[in-house]
Amino acid sequence: MRKKLLISGGSGRFASEIIKQNTEFEIYAPNKKDMDITSLDSLNRAIDRFSPDMFLHPAALTRPMIKHVQNPEISIRTNIIGTSNVCLTCMSKNIKLIYISTDYVYPGVSGNYKETDALLPINLYAWSKLGGECAIRLYPNSLILRTCMTERPFVHPKALIDSQKSLMYIDEAVSTCFKLKLFDKHGIINLGGPPTNPYEFIKDERPNVEKIYRKDILDVRMPEDSTMNLTKLGEILDED
Repeated sequence: MRKKLLISGGSGRFASEIIKQNTEFEIYAPNKKDMDITSLDSLNRAIDRFSPDMFLHPAALTRPMIKHVQNPEISIRTNIIGTSNVCLTCMSKNIKLIYISTDYVYPGVSGNYKETDALLPINLYAWSKLGGECAIRLYPNSLILRTCMTERPFVHPKALIDSQKSLMYIDEAVSTCFKLKLFDKHGIINLGGPPTNPYEFIKDERPNVEKIYRKDILDVRMPEDSTMNLTKLGEILDED
């Protein structure tokens, strides 16, 4: 019998790609109306309805990142309290929980960050995601994936030239998730690609993309180098 996977943010890009590539799970991906992570009652109803073996939690308030400056209340309710609600609900039923976090929780200065390195979020969005991580770390039956991913095709007209990252496309990230056999993994795993800057990463598929520099982004702080050490990821993939 196939295991049941419940996904938050069912209409989002990550959830949609999981559904597209899935051959392993019986998947349920309700929209916000049917499962609102800011409501414990809504989450409990969804858990009772679907009886999942695993809960994948990518739902979050993300972009534009200025939202977290302009309206931090929504950021707190969604990314911190919402994630805490998901964690509490999974804890009550001992459901395996996988949380999609971000490379932005690292300081973003020297790069090559390991899962065990000290954290210092680079902007308010990152602080909200780290707030979610704090709840997840209190639940042993969980896995945090610190990701660095973007849409294919890239949706913005400009890409940073002076910011080093471990980028991969969302479809590549999802494909890697399936290879990781997530149900059996716990702790924290960095999930990304080889070091590069967003402009170099994107230009082959979007030749008309323009360069932009960190100094040109005035409303949100962007990292100089948030590349992640992917040794642990490689070792797990080799084992599997």
